[in-house]
Amino acid sequence: MTVGDPRSAKALHSAPASAREGQLRPAPASGAMPEGFAWGGGPAWQRMLSGRRLDLLDPDPGAIALDDIAHGLARVARWNGQTRGPQILSVAQHSILVETLVAHIAPEADRADRLTALLHDAPEYVVGDLISPFKAFVGETYRSVEDRLFAAILRRFRLAAPSPGLLALIKRADRAAARLEAVTLAGFDEAEAFAVLGAPEPGLASFAPWLSPRTADDVQRDFLARCHDLGIGSA
Repeated sequence: MTVGDPRSAKALHSAPASAREGQLRPAPASGAMPEGFAWGGGPAWQRMLSGRRLDLLDPDPGAIALDDIAHGLARVARWNGQTRGPQILSVAQHSILVETLVAHIAPEADRADRLTALLHDAPEYVVGDLISPFKAFVGETYRSVEDRLFAAILRRFRLAAPSPGLLALIKRADRAAARLEAVTLAGFDEAEAFAVLGAPEPGLASFAPWLSPRTADDVQRDFLARCHDLGIGSA
């Protein structure tokens, strides 16, 4: 999700009926082609390692699985891979940091708020992480796909559309995480980081060690463990 993306209850519930209603239809059996599927045409399907097939334009919550999300996010690079070190900084690792910062900034945040923060970039498990300047150029078509996926993911895990206050909190934590990443890993100096991402959030210097990139398998396990700690299991 782009830092500052203006998600709202209205936007999240503009998804197609299958996502809005949260119908948990069984995923097609492994190896079975969904109705209307054709290579090079038809719906925009993504096949997961679990065997599920997700229509990116009309996502069914029943075709979404936490294991697929964790696997994908642990292998999607932040900053288009332009970070220091032998490993990428993955979206999964970024998401864990954002959820941790939400709890640090707002200790009163409840389990559902923290889960929503942890999943704030979950659509990127199938659409990837476009850098913000390019995402702005691509425009509303991409954003609408991302919004539909996010709405379906929230439905899948029985989370409400976030309030404006929660969106603002996640945006603040997301921007703080991005600034830490920029200076620690992405080659920004302080002046450049200030110009692009603003002043640093006070009191976050101790979170810099969280930004040591790790293997995809390790981060995938950590992401799943954090989801489990917050009350959703693999399915």
